[in-house]
This record gives sequence, C-alpha cells and structure tokens, in this order.
Amino acid sequence: MSTTEQVHKQDLERLKPLRYMDDDFITVCLADNFEGVELILRIILGREDIKIKSVRTQEPLKNLQGRSAILDVHAVDSTGKEFDIEIQRSDAGAGAKRARHNSSLLDAHILKPGDDTENIPDSYVIFITENDVMQGNQQVYTVERYVNIREKKVLFDDGPHIIYVNGKYRGNDEAGKLMHDFSCTNPDDMNYEALAKRARYFKQDGKGVAAMCKIMEDMRNKAEQNKAKRTAVHLIKSGKMTLDEIAEATELSLDIVKELEDQPMHLA
Repeated sequence: MSTTEQVHKQDLERLKPLRYMDDDFITVCLADNFEGVELILRIILGREDIKIKSVRTQEPLKNLQGRSAILDVHAVDSTGKEFDIEIQRSDAGAGAKRARHNSSLLDAHILKPGDDTENIPDSYVIFITENDVMQGNQQVYTVERYVNIREKKVLFDDGPHIIYVNGKYRGNDEAGKLMHDFSCTNPDDMNYEALAKRARYFKQDGKGVAAMCKIMEDMRNKAEQNKAKRTAVHLIKSGKMTLDEIAEATELSLDIVKELEDQPMHLA
C-alpha cells in the first residue's frame, strides 16, 4: 500500500464515527446547504413554508459588553426570521440561561439602529440535544412566555422562540427519522438524501475526505489557540508576569499578547 493510500485509509477511519450530532461535522455539512437546513427546520417546526435565503456556520455574535456566542448554524428565511441551530451532546450545555443568552444575542443582532422594535422579526433558538434533557419523553419541547390574566395564561407573543429537540427520540414519524439520521454514522443508512449526500461527500469522496480532514485540523488548531488566549488573558489580569513571559508560556506571539492586553474583555 502506498503512502497516499495509507493516509487516505487513516483519514477514512478518523471520519467514520462522525455524525450530524457532532457540532464540527454538522457545521461543515450544513454550510450553504439550504436544502438540508430547510428540511431540518420544516420537520422541527412542523411547517412547510420555510424558505432559507442565507446559511452561516460557526458564526460569532457579540453584545455591546463583548460577551459572545458562536452559533453552530445561523440561518435566515425569506421573511427575515432568524434561526440558531445548536448541537449539544452535553446536558450542561443546553441550560435555560444558555438559551436565554443566545436568544438575546440574536435579537441584538437583528435590530439595527433606527429600526422600529415593532417590526423586529421572530427568532428561533433550537437546541438539538443528544439526550432527552427535559425528560418528558417527547420529540420536541417548545418554550414560550405567557401572561397570567386572572385564571388564564395568555401567550405573550413577543417573537423569540426557544425549542429543544430530543436526540433520543425514535418515533416512526419525520422527527424520529430525522433524529435517526443525526445519530447515523453511515450516510447510506440515512432517511433523508438532503443530509445523506453531504455526509457521503465528506466521508466517502476523496476530495471531500481531504477537505473534512483539513477542516478538522484547522478547528483543532483554532481551539488550541483560543485556549492559549484565554490563559493569556487570565495571566494578564493577574499581573504576575510580563508580556514576554506570557507569550513564552502560552506559545503565542508577543503581538497577539499585546492585542489581548488591550482587549481582554472579549475572551473573559
């Protein structure tokens, strides 16, 4: 076996266990995949009228204080509604406060200076979780706000929606088939071709495999650098080391450390 063939075989082994339930993989498979995103949203929301006009993955959103979140999949439909699709394998990553934070960031992103707040479109934060975090044994959980009026609860229709999708659900319906596909490692066993064809490309096609491996390597390098930056910010705040010492300890360039000294809040 040639060296090239050995490398290709190793790459295939690395990609074999990846699923849509892995955030790195879904962000690659759904990048500019309008058909796939529309399919997911139509099934989860139970609507057939969704037409996506833009899809961005791994998009950072920040508020005025510098706090940020990186959205796995951020989509906008033809009516201006915005959708944040998050993959959460850990129950702790899908908490109520996390959902509130992401929803507030979407609202801050949507509303532009001078816009009338009455015209702000609806937003949807959708958590697809590997486990049934709500423990209600149903496929989808919708979170809405209500006004208590005497003995009645009336929907406070202000526009932000939070939805949890149970990744363990396997009912014999569209949602059950979708969650099967999210946990499926073999594209040929998937129900929906809009998802299978992208997974097949990145797992079986030579060019796709090479691209996916490069993306994974870049993500690992970026994650390691972000970790080093957070360490550097902590050391800068402690004031116990010089910038040169921090650069040496974190293996970051001195220029990057100097930038962090000026803007530590963004990584706090």
